[in-house]
Order: sequence, then structure tokens, then C-alpha cells
Amino acid sequence: MEAQELQRRIEAILFAAGEGVAISRLSMALEVDPEEIQAATDALADQLAFQRRGIRIIRLEDAYQMVSSGEMAEYVTRALETRKPPKLSASQLEALTIIAYYQPATKAMVEQIRGVDSAYSISALINKHLIEEAGRLNVPGRPIQYRTTPDFLRTFGLSSLDELPEIEKVSFEVAPVSEEPAQKAPVGGPS
Repeated sequence: MEAQELQRRIEAILFAAGEGVAISRLSMALEVDPEEIQAATDALADQLAFQRRGIRIIRLEDAYQMVSSGEMAEYVTRALETRKPPKLSASQLEALTIIAYYQPATKAMVEQIRGVDSAYSISALINKHLIEEAGRLNVPGRPIQYRTTPDFLRTFGLSSLDELPEIEKVSFEVAPVSEEPAQKAPVGGPS
């Protein structure tokens, strides 16, 4: 397939989707190798950026999405009367940071690191589509695990989680217990 025709097809799919489309899905739908999809989409994204068009194509880990140009945000907002997303509270930002770095993370893990109940913060982050359920941990009680969403990447201007700044992570390893018997203190006084 000619490169320009492949780009036209990708552009149409991304426009119609309105959300991220996995490279594997584009590859399957267009019957083209994933490497060709990536090359064609990256070339199209570069072309849109170079021409300073009103739309852009961004990469979100293993997917692409068509979005409006950041330069046009004021006009898009004014025309569509969209509101700015609500700001994150300090507790929500703390919980989100823990989930982003330790994902998949349970509520108990977030609470262990923060030292306070985090049910409200996690619920708010789910409602804001910044985190989502990522299955259940295979331990008694089967707690829900959470991970970040593509909306998280978009909100923070990241292409992938690899772009998160480095931090010193908390270790959850338990130190081995010594098997030496404890010495007993002598009972009674001196003889």
C-alpha cells in the first residue's frame, strides 16, 4: 500500500475513534505490519505539526490518538464552552502519584505509604478517569488493583509512563527474622 494512502486511512480511523487506537488494532484493520503503522503515523504526526495544523496525533504508549492542537485550546474551549477539569487536591495527587509509580497498586498500598485513609481520593481519581481498576490481587480478600489510564498520560503530557521522573521508591520487603532463640534474663537476684 502506498504511504500516502496508508496515512489517509490512519487519519480517518483516528478521527472517527475520538480516543486512542492501539497500534495492533490499526495493523489488524489495515492489514499492515505494526512497524509500517508506526512509521506512517509518526510521519503523519510530523506533517501535521510542521504545517501547524489545528489537529495533532499523539502517541500514548502502544496507541495513537488524534487531538486538537494545544495552540488552539483557547478557541476550542470558547467554541465548545468546555470547563477546565477540576484541580486535584493534595491527597488526590499523592494517591495518584503512588498508583502511577507502583501500579498496579491496591488501596491498602496507597494507604500504607500515605498513612491515612485514601478511599475518597481513589474514588475521585476514578471519577476523573485518571485511574482504573486493573484486576484483583490474588491474596485473601482479593483487593482491587488500580493503574493509570490514557487520560492520565494526556493530562500530564506524557507519551508513556517511562517519562515519569525518577523517585526513590519505598521498599515493601520484609526483613527476615533471626532464628536464634532469645536469651532469657536470669530470674531472681544474684545467688
